[in-house]
Amino acid sequence: MPAPSLPLDVASALSRLDESDRQAISAYIAKLDSTIALLEKRLNITSNDDDDEVVVEDDLPMYTGDPDGGDYDVATTAKMAAANYKDAGDYSNALAKYNEAITAAPPTALLLASRAATLLSLQRYDRSIHDCDAALLINPDSAKALRIRGECYMKQTQYHRALIDLGTAQTADYDDNTAILLKEVKDKCAEIDAEKVRSKNMEEDKLRKKAMEIKKAKASSAAAAAAAAGSSSRGMPGGMPGMGGMPGMGGMPNDMAGMGGMMAGLMSDPEISAGMKNPKIMAAFTSLMSGPGGPMGLMSNPAKLQELMTDPEVGPFMQKLMGKVMGGGGGGMGVMGGMGGGGGGMGGRGFDDDDDDMPDLDGDDMPDLVD
Repeated sequence: MPAPSLPLDVASALSRLDESDRQAISAYIAKLDSTIALLEKRLNITSNDDDDEVVVEDDLPMYTGDPDGGDYDVATTAKMAAANYKDAGDYSNALAKYNEAITAAPPTALLLASRAATLLSLQRYDRSIHDCDAALLINPDSAKALRIRGECYMKQTQYHRALIDLGTAQTADYDDNTAILLKEVKDKCAEIDAEKVRSKNMEEDKLRKKAMEIKKAKASSAAAAAAAAGSSSRGMPGGMPGMGGMPGMGGMPNDMAGMGGMMAGLMSDPEISAGMKNPKIMAAFTSLMSGPGGPMGLMSNPAKLQELMTDPEVGPFMQKLMGKVMGGGGGGMGVMGGMGGGGGGMGGRGFDDDDDDMPDLDGDDMPDLVD
């Protein structure tokens, strides 16, 4: 199987080195790769990615005899015949003769590289790389093996690995044709690297936008929570309108500015709090708040006040409420400024006992609806 492409960070690190260091490290990496690949090939097994079964590859023949023996005459004759076939473009017969030469005697790095070149022409790139690996084990400086392996990597679109092999081969032995391939590989690597950078930037932009959306959503939630809390603090329990926004409160004496706080205190009274849960009482109270002059306008409308007070459900509640407000029974709130002792703080109108249009809240004019 083809070796994996060189990681981008390794290639990037190599590109930042000076020429001599880059060549040395590239050659060392290539040698390591060759050693690893050859050892794997010699096991003659690969892992099937589909079912993890172990399958045997149809390997090319190699010399298996005595390392110090072999028939070199047969090997030489076969090698010469293979070269002739290759020059004629008959790569199948050339491969057969190279196989004969390699099995006759221990092959040299050059002979293995020659068979690799024939395999490259036959587009058998994996097997060609196998022979290049074997040649580089014998001679790590074999420019021919590096050049052929680099071209095989290029055919397999493993451009970063091809860049290392072709660059190392050119350093060892410059070749015009290889220079053309090397330029093409460099351009491909530049395109791949640029695309990786672009993809990385796009991903970072997406993450950045996502973070901004989350931050904005959190800010909106916090603002909504703060607004709800502010509305709750200004409003009365049960959804009643806040006293701070009560109609008709403009122009009231300064001590009326605390009306909202006073009403909040009134709501702590269990009877008043329970009364506010009565829909009829709530409707009457809301109508009172939204009427002309707000609750204070009721004082100038005895008929409306009488209507409320004579209602069997609303009357007792209103009498209780007004008794607390007017009589100081609200837990330390005291008499509202401008409303006690017949003073005239409500737009110049007093509330003395001589006003025949106003029912006496403490006298006989007020029906006694509380037991």
